[in-house]
Amino acid sequence: MLFALIVGACMLLSACSQNQTGGKNSENNGEGNDVETIVNIGFSGPLSGPAASYGEKTLNGLTMAVEEINKTGFEVDGKKYKLNLVSLDDKYLPNETASNAQRLVQEHKTPIIFTPHSGGIMALQVFNEKDNFIIGAYSSEPTITENGNTLTVRIPPNYEGYIEPFTKYSMERFGKKLAAIPPVTQYGQDWAKVLLPHWKESGGEVVFESSVDFSKDTDFFTILTNALEKDPDVLFIGGPSEPTGKLAKQARELGFEGGFIVMDQAKLEEMKEITGGTYEPLEGAIGTIPLVNAGYPGTDQFVEKYREKYNIDPGAEAGFHYMCVYIFVEAMKAAKNVDDAKEIQAHIQDALDILPDDKKVYNIESIDKNGGFNIPVRVAAIENGEIIYIEEN
Repeated sequence: MLFALIVGACMLLSACSQNQTGGKNSENNGEGNDVETIVNIGFSGPLSGPAASYGEKTLNGLTMAVEEINKTGFEVDGKKYKLNLVSLDDKYLPNETASNAQRLVQEHKTPIIFTPHSGGIMALQVFNEKDNFIIGAYSSEPTITENGNTLTVRIPPNYEGYIEPFTKYSMERFGKKLAAIPPVTQYGQDWAKVLLPHWKESGGEVVFESSVDFSKDTDFFTILTNALEKDPDVLFIGGPSEPTGKLAKQARELGFEGGFIVMDQAKLEEMKEITGGTYEPLEGAIGTIPLVNAGYPGTDQFVEKYREKYNIDPGAEAGFHYMCVYIFVEAMKAAKNVDDAKEIQAHIQDALDILPDDKKVYNIESIDKNGGFNIPVRVAAIENGEIIYIEEN
């Protein structure tokens, strides 16, 4: 009888000392009755396979922000909270993304799930409104915020903004014959559907068109040989940085001397690591400006911290995700709510308005009515082995 009373008392004390949201128990931070409740946020991305490095870099940005925020926690409507990041591998497969999201919502009650590929994002849009979670959508695919989904935040700028400057620069420097070798992903095919008509309308010719499956192909000799037989001035390539870098490197080894139009998922500074640590093999490539060259208010501070933690330079994936964790936390504060995705989404503009300068790794001034961040498009090219910022006229 005495044992039962002791056990019952312990259980009651334990219940009274804990609070929870997002499926996680609270922690006492050692300051008396000051209890911090845990809010789960989710991530589903490629952590294995050919896009694993891409997924890990997005996860690095999230992890770094969560660790910083948890040093002191944050307060929402008078209660203290910390974050718990739950990450799952989807192997870059949309069906796996959907399964992961269902698990994250059901087991961890995540109000926000980040995913860094358009196929996965579209898979989540089938049910995220019903299950009440925000998709932190890291994709420049414009259709993801044009289909009426009210709980999607498109993080990077719409890729349509790159089409004109990429075309203009490549034509003026190299010529008008384009060979297109985008990835087989929905994202790659959609990019091609926008770029190729614009190239033709600008007076160019598409002399070769095919696709590459980075999940299966590691040697690009055959497809490149077929493309280069058409004597193109420019190759249109892209996808995760590592396989895209390998494709560019092999093109040079086969004698290609023209330029590269690089889709925005691949990063020039990351491709450089595949081409021998130098930009020379990427001469004439045009793509997004490397984060270390961006110069936004919080860029330099973030780069320094990231280098200290991971011993490498950060790319856009890490920078955007780091910043977005802070944006969503500020939105929770403004909404006075950590659970209701609709309330959090409704206060994202409030979060952008008050975000401290040292967290502005990029310049995000507003979110549009469809859920896309309004971000200036900035592009860079490789000239004489160096990154050159390309200003639009």
